Amino acid sequence: MKISSVAKSLVAGLAAGATAAVTAVQDSIITTGEGVTIALAVLGAWGITYAVPNRPKTEL
Repeated sequence: MKISSVAKSLVAGLAAGATAAVTAVQDSIITTGEGVTIALAVLGAWGITYAVPNRPKTEL
């Protein structure tokens, strides 16, 4: 199965954003700073995951 870099980065962004959002809503209020943190988590996960190449398959 071959997973593209775009698919990997979308899943990573979703996971990072969800994690930051769950942490932010613990007090039932999302402040501007928490919103920025969520956005930066998503963007950072997209960029870093897209930039790292998949490991090449090795022959056994």
